Amino acid sequence: MIPDRPAPLPDPVPRISPNTRLRPLLLAGRAWASAAAAGLWRASRRQARRLDAIDRARLRAEARLMVLAAGFFVAFLAIAGRMAVLASSEPEMRSAATTISEPILGTRADITDRAGRVLATNLATHSLYAHPQDMIDPERAATELAAIFPDLDRDRLLRDFTGDRRFVWVRRQISPEQAQRVHDIGEPGLLFGPREMRLYPNGAIAAHILGGASYGREGVHSAEVIGVAGVERFFDARLRDPEQQDEPLRLSIDLTVQAAMEEVLEGGMTLMNAKGAAGIIMDVHTGEILAMASLPDFDPNARPRPATSGDPGDSPLFNRAIQGVYELGSVFKIFAVAQALELGLVTPDTMIDTRGPMTWGRFRINDFHNYGPELSTTDVIVKSSNIGTAHIALMIGAQRQRAFLDSLGLLRPTSIEMAEAPTGTPLLPRQWSEISLLTISYGHGLSTSPLHLAAAYATIVNGGTRVVPTLLRQDHPRTGERVLSEQVSRQATEMLRQVVVRGTATFADIPGYEVGGKTGTADKPRPEGGYYDDKVIATFAGVFPASDPRYVVVVSLDEPVETSGPEPRRTAGWTAAPVAGELIRRAAPLLGLRPEVAVATPDGVTLAAN
Repeated sequence: MIPDRPAPLPDPVPRISPNTRLRPLLLAGRAWASAAAAGLWRASRRQARRLDAIDRARLRAEARLMVLAAGFFVAFLAIAGRMAVLASSEPEMRSAATTISEPILGTRADITDRAGRVLATNLATHSLYAHPQDMIDPERAATELAAIFPDLDRDRLLRDFTGDRRFVWVRRQISPEQAQRVHDIGEPGLLFGPREMRLYPNGAIAAHILGGASYGREGVHSAEVIGVAGVERFFDARLRDPEQQDEPLRLSIDLTVQAAMEEVLEGGMTLMNAKGAAGIIMDVHTGEILAMASLPDFDPNARPRPATSGDPGDSPLFNRAIQGVYELGSVFKIFAVAQALELGLVTPDTMIDTRGPMTWGRFRINDFHNYGPELSTTDVIVKSSNIGTAHIALMIGAQRQRAFLDSLGLLRPTSIEMAEAPTGTPLLPRQWSEISLLTISYGHGLSTSPLHLAAAYATIVNGGTRVVPTLLRQDHPRTGERVLSEQVSRQATEMLRQVVVRGTATFADIPGYEVGGKTGTADKPRPEGGYYDDKVIATFAGVFPASDPRYVVVVSLDEPVETSGPEPRRTAGWTAAPVAGELIRRAAPLLGLRPEVAVATPDGVTLAAN
C-alpha cells in the first residue's frame, strides 16, 4: 500500500495571487501615467504661456511698427506738402537777420508841410521779375526789355534768362506805362508783383530836407520802404509805425516859401557865377525852419549814388546848409559887439580904436578900407572893421568869448531833426589863444554851418533867448535860456538895420520890410594849407522886419564872382546881399508880411518906407 501523500508543509511566505503581484506595478504604472500626464500638462501650460508671450510681443512689435510707419507717413506728407507750396510760390528776398514769419511792412506815413501840403507819400506800383523756365522766347524778351528800360543791359538780361537761375529781378519798381509796355511783350515768364513806392510829388523841392527813401527787405509782392537821408531817415521808425501811418509827419517848412527860395538861389548862383549856394529862413521865436535849401540839389525820386571820388562837398547830395562847415567872416562881428554890450564894456556910441594895421605878435590885422583912427561901436558894425572888432574882443577875453559863443550854440552840432546833423560839427581852434580870440571875433579861425549862424542870429534879435532850430511845426513859441537882455537885443538889431541902410549890405534893402543884416566874406582855405586869393564864401545873415523881428534869413554863396563891372567882385555886399534881398522880396508876402508904407506927398501917393 502506497502511503498517502503527506500533507504540504505551510509556506513561510504568503502566496500572492497574480493579481496581488501585479498591483504594485499597476499602481506604479498608474502613478507613472498620472505623473507623466501632470508633467505633460505642465509643459503644455508652459508652452501655452510661452506662445501667448510670443503672440503678445509680436502684437506689440506690430503696433509699434504701425505707429512708426504712420509717423513717417505723416512727416513725408508734410514735407511733400511744403515742397509743393514752395514750388508753386514766387521767391522772396530776405536778409539773413530776418525770419520767415516776419511780415514786410511796405506802407509809410505821409510827410506834409506846415499847411498840410504833401511832400512825400506812397504810390501803388509794380515790380517786374522773371521765371526763365517759363519763358518762350528769352532773346526777344531781353531785346524788348532793353528798349523799354534803357538802363538795362540786353546781353546781361539774355544771360540771366538762358542760365540756370529760376528767378531774376528785372526792375524793383515800374510805372503803369512801363507795366503796360511789358505786358504787350506777351512773354509768360515776365511777371508783375504789386508794391508801394515812395513818391515826392514836388520833385527836387526840399530834396535835402526830405532826403529820400529806398527798399530794405523786399519780395515780389511787397517791399520794406526805409529812409536813407534827411527827415526820412531821422523819423524812419515813426514813419514806419503801423499805428501812426494815418497821421502824416507835419514839418515846419512852407512849400511856397521853399520853392521861392530855391528859385531865387538858383538865379543867384547863375548871376554870381557861384558853384554852390545855401539858404535858410527861420522863425526867430519858435526856431521853425520855414525854408532851407542847398544847391546843387537832386530829385529824391531818383536819388543819385554817393560820389566815390572828388570833393564830397561838390556832390549834389551834400547839404551845404547843415554839413557845410565854413569860416563865415564878418557876420560874426555882431556876436562880439552884443557880448560887449551885455557885459557893459561898451555902448553903441563908445569910440573904438581902428588905427591899422593892428599887430599881434607876428600877425597883422587890416581893414578892407582905412576907416580913420576910431569909429563908434555902431559904426564898427556898419563899416565892418576888423580892427575895431578885435579891440572889442580884447576887452572881453578868450574865456568869456568862448562861453558866449557856446551859449549861442556855435560850438557843437545842431539838434535839427535830420540824419546829417551830427556831421555838421563846428571846427574849433586847438588852443583858444589870444590870436584866436581876435580872429574869431571877425569870423576867422572858427568854422560853422549856415544853420548855426541862423540860430545864433535868431537868439540875438528875438529879445535875447536861446533858439533851437527845428523842422517840426510848433504851435507855440519856445522860450529858451536867456543869453542877452532885451535892451541889448534891440541895440544889436538896430545896428544890423543900419548896416543895410548905410553900410555894406545896402543891396539887401527891400522897401517896406525894414531889413537888417550883416555881410561876411571869408577866403576859402586850401587843402594843403593857407587860403585862396580868388575863392571866397560870401554870406549875408539878416532879420526882417527889424522893428519887430519875425524871421532870420541866411544866404551863402560858394565862390561867387560878380562880373558886371570892369573888375570881378567877390565880396558879400556885391554877391550874397542882393540875392538875400530878392529872397526877402519874394518870401515876405508869402509869409503874410505886408510892406509898411507911409504917405509921401499931399496928393495921396504912397511910397514904401525905407
